[in-house]
Amino acid sequence: MNEPTAYGRPAGHETAAVEVHTPTPIVPARTVPLMPVQPGIIPAVASVVLPDGRVVTGYTVEPAKPEPVAAKPAVSRAAVNIALGGVGFLAVCGGLVMLTAFITALTALVTQLVILAAVIFGGWIAVQVLSASGHRGGTTVNIRKAVIKRNKFYG
Repeated sequence: MNEPTAYGRPAGHETAAVEVHTPTPIVPARTVPLMPVQPGIIPAVASVVLPDGRVVTGYTVEPAKPEPVAAKPAVSRAAVNIALGGVGFLAVCGGLVMLTAFITALTALVTQLVILAAVIFGGWIAVQVLSASGHRGGTTVNIRKAVIKRNKFYG
């Protein structure tokens, strides 16, 4: 039924035509002539024997070194001392402001308590004076007629 063709495939499975594309080289804008440069030091040739017995020979490649990190500029001790002194000064000033506010509030509280005590005590005295003069009831003792024996009054 399906007889093989010249390529060894059954009939009906022909391959499509192959197109070959050749890349167009990119010409750099400015060409620099290549000049052979001799290395200052001839690198050593390394040979490695693979497990299957083959030998691979080539030059050793130095690992890529990272760019050196820019060193941070040193901070002078004088600058650190000035900064710490400024922070300490601000902390002391803030503490003094808080202390002043606390003392002011405490003074106001004590003043209010003194005024409250004066009003209450003054009111109590006023009640005592006004009630004693207006009220005549109770027991009256005439001291001139009383007989005193052993710290007791007999009338």
